[in-house]
Amino acid sequence: MISCKRSKFTLPKKVTYLNCAYMSPLLKTAEKVGIQNLRRKRNPSTILAGDFFKDGELLREEFAKLINTPDAKRIAIVPSVSYGMANVARNLKIGRGEKIIVAAEQFPSNYYPWQRLCLETGAVIDAVQPPIELSQRGAIWNERILSSIDNNTRAVAIGNVHWADGTLFQLEQIRKRTKDVGALLIIDGTQSVGVLPFDVKKIQPDALVCAGYKWLLGPYSIGLAYYGEYFDNGIPIEESWLNRMDSEDFSALVDYQASYQNGSLRYDVGEHNNFVLVPMLIKSIAQLNKWGVQNMQDYIKSITTPAIESLREKGYWVEDDAYRGGHLFGLRKLRQDAQKIREVLNRNNIFVSQRGDAIRVAPNVYNDSKDMSRLVKALSF
Repeated sequence: MISCKRSKFTLPKKVTYLNCAYMSPLLKTAEKVGIQNLRRKRNPSTILAGDFFKDGELLREEFAKLINTPDAKRIAIVPSVSYGMANVARNLKIGRGEKIIVAAEQFPSNYYPWQRLCLETGAVIDAVQPPIELSQRGAIWNERILSSIDNNTRAVAIGNVHWADGTLFQLEQIRKRTKDVGALLIIDGTQSVGVLPFDVKKIQPDALVCAGYKWLLGPYSIGLAYYGEYFDNGIPIEESWLNRMDSEDFSALVDYQASYQNGSLRYDVGEHNNFVLVPMLIKSIAQLNKWGVQNMQDYIKSITTPAIESLREKGYWVEDDAYRGGHLFGLRKLRQDAQKIREVLNRNNIFVSQRGDAIRVAPNVYNDSKDMSRLVKALSF
């Protein structure tokens, strides 16, 4: 297990930041390389043709290592989850009356693309609801999702954990069921990849899309997407010259190419090799790989487990350990004034989020047991 890594970040001493699910702080190393590359454009003669491709390939390799896929060419550089999902929606074959399954109240970037697709095709969205009762909520919700997958299902679009309260979805079981009926598994990994182990070889998703500014510890407006074989001959949502075959040869760009680059590079956003953001995200993901995602998850569990036990004793409900991410959990307390909870936390400089009816707590490796004790103390009223 690793130790607290707060020294790698620049967080104020008086702030208890338990809100990585909202936005992560930047690593000092990522901030430094970002500033260096921002200044680089002072003299564009230092930016060579090869630089339009080099760092992008390094970023793909680091992310491939993080999600355990042997083929970095299956990874596209995208600006957002909505962009990555739009590429999926454009190429998903679905007809009238067929359905896409989502978890109820999941993040809009993994809902609106399917809403638009259904409006255009006559397909339907099946938003699977959790049970009203909190007892065994995660287990029952997973069972409902599995039972909803039938021969009329064309895709299940879901997160590894629910963004609002960390409910853990059993992706291996869902994958097995989708294969049984010939449906795709589309995953929004934004709230899990980078802190919860994810194995492409094991899960075998058809697509995995992640924003970079949360658990990947990167900057805003850049993310990564893995696309499986289903999308090998698909049509991207934009036609960037960088994504065409032989685009590395700047002297021949007017020799227009009908073919795309190999793998999933056809789905890269235009100007994908952003000279500031890409090097920053490389630094961030390289650090995650160095720490080891399982080590990070184990560390976070070690500081949150005692705190969660204390909060449960004080009347707060937290999902069963087997059905939530160790890095993200929702606190629910019946007949409690949510406004009062927010005021108490703000007064104590404790940063969390309220999502739906849950207080969402999302610590990372820059937190320690003292941070969790401050949370418990503040909520002891």
